[in-house]
Amino acid sequence: MKHELLAVAIAGALMTSPLPVGQVSTTALAHEAPDNAFREVRVPAGTVLSVVLDSTVGSATSRVEDPVKAHVRRAIVIGGREVVPAGSTVTGIVTHSKRSGRVKGLAEVAFRFTSLRAQGEIYRIRTGSVRRRAPATRRKDAATIGLPAAGGAVVGAIAGGKKGAAVGTAVGGGAGTAVVLSTRGKEVIVPAGRAVAVKLLQPITVRVRVR
Repeated sequence: MKHELLAVAIAGALMTSPLPVGQVSTTALAHEAPDNAFREVRVPAGTVLSVVLDSTVGSATSRVEDPVKAHVRRAIVIGGREVVPAGSTVTGIVTHSKRSGRVKGLAEVAFRFTSLRAQGEIYRIRTGSVRRRAPATRRKDAATIGLPAAGGAVVGAIAGGKKGAAVGTAVGGGAGTAVVLSTRGKEVIVPAGRAVAVKLLQPITVRVRVR
């Protein structure tokens, strides 16, 4: 019995004794492997991030600070190595939103991205803004005002010659102006599924799995 206890004690001492210099514990390697499986790569400022929107942004529906979601359309490659895979997700916010005015002012909307999720890691990013403005409608407005004016002139001429034509033009033109003032201009929409490109304004350092 004493011999058995002595053998157990010796075995335990051998198991807990320090390893010879230069030899690495396999247990330690197992713990270090996850860190050693990654390396850090710097993505420089100015790198173009090509993404596809997963949410719709519009001047009539979006408000400042509303979230914007998208995913990476084209992988970012640094030194021949893919550091941000296609499909990585990005999120951001609406930074500007203005509806079209009834009298003047074109609709506008702008947004940028603030976060990137790639290979299980989340990084804070800063990108340039995506800005969109609705097209001007001056020609359409001119037609809206001009056509009722022409019609009024015809009616005025029938009613009272030249003087009637002048009065009819004024009345008709006023009706057209009222139509323009009561309706808003065209809104701007950047729909989900639309591809956009932004530049990184600051560099980011990402962790890339070593293969």
